Amino acid sequence: MEGVDQLRGIFGIAVLLLIAWSISEDRKGRPGWLWIGGAIALQGLLALAIVRVPFIWSAVTLANDGVAAIERAALDGSSYMFGYLGGAPLPFELKEGAEPPLIIAFQILPLVIVFSAIAALLWHWGVLRWLVGGLSFLLRRTLGVSGVVGLSGGANMFLGVVESPLVVRAYLERMSRAELFQIMVLAMSTISGAILILYATTLRDTVDNAVGHMISASLVSLPAALLVARLMVPAKADDTATETEGSGVGGDEPGLKFENSIDAIIKGTMDGMQLFLAVIAVIIVVFALVSLTDQTLALLPLVADEPLTLKRIFGWIFAPLMWAIGVPWAEAQAAGGLMGTKAILNEYVAYLELAALPAGSLSPRSLLIVTYALCGVANLASIGLLVSTIGTLCPQRRAEAAGLGIKSWIAGNFATAMTGAWIGLVTIGN
Repeated sequence: MEGVDQLRGIFGIAVLLLIAWSISEDRKGRPGWLWIGGAIALQGLLALAIVRVPFIWSAVTLANDGVAAIERAALDGSSYMFGYLGGAPLPFELKEGAEPPLIIAFQILPLVIVFSAIAALLWHWGVLRWLVGGLSFLLRRTLGVSGVVGLSGGANMFLGVVESPLVVRAYLERMSRAELFQIMVLAMSTISGAILILYATTLRDTVDNAVGHMISASLVSLPAALLVARLMVPAKADDTATETEGSGVGGDEPGLKFENSIDAIIKGTMDGMQLFLAVIAVIIVVFALVSLTDQTLALLPLVADEPLTLKRIFGWIFAPLMWAIGVPWAEAQAAGGLMGTKAILNEYVAYLELAALPAGSLSPRSLLIVTYALCGVANLASIGLLVSTIGTLCPQRRAEAAGLGIKSWIAGNFATAMTGAWIGLVTIGN
């Protein structure tokens, strides 16, 4: 039975792709079978290489050291500003057996501000632009995407939903509908560097080498995002690549630019501060809405001798999806509740709930599947954020982006679910 659970991910991937094709704008215009097979194979190879090849995994997990250094630096800043609330030594003695208080807003979220400033500085210095350009080149060579889509895919590994469209803002007006949708799905299927560090820090006591897994998740999701996007919104026969093969992110690239290093640090800090406040606000509102919903549901008759809750409903709705991608049925409702929280409310709230699960709720393999399946920003709030960003940068495409919003949300969740399925497949025997 265990082997069946482990291999069921193949069935889940096939079902997700079949659904994506069935809701396509043009089912006859799907990509060729060779391209589809190549995209599936690339995702599988990436998952296998990153997780199973020791020296590659060791290289990925080196990021843990960098994150630990940034975390220590951020804690120094927050403890200076907020005192013991931000991580400084406590001015009182704890009761025996008590743990020091962990205050998310003052001890973990400041990481977002610090990393945002560092990322802006590295972009100005050309380090991130070089990495984005290299990843863009690989996507163009392996999957044959246009230059602008490759550029967006590379940028989404390091920049957020708001910042990544800035990199391709000069091309938004003239790119095709299919390219616009691919860019939106790429944004929904990945997480930025600042958010990656935040999530990994939240999961550090739950998932070993959480940073490495977060990086791997965004990488493995890139081909899945492009595959699902091309199935749902195929390119028209007369669409042409927006960019030439040699396009990249050179120093004169329009879009995300800073005047100098100080300007990069200041703007990066301000952007990080906005994200910091946004995360706090979203978490407060989401928890409040969940509480109000649960209080309302508690007025209804009991189901199986227990009151209805939003998490239970999410678990029932999303349990079949999690079962299909490889989670055993006994654990599928818990996993489905987390996936529902991620897709409907917010992925960070889902990771907070994952970290708070009682030990043994999920097997080690199921824990990895869920961790990867949650690793994307495809939630309802992100639709509005992404559409408003594109609409602001290119008002001519606002209506079109709005029309593609729900589709990009579906595609983004399908892509990360496929990534979870692949991780379940390559961790056979663990």
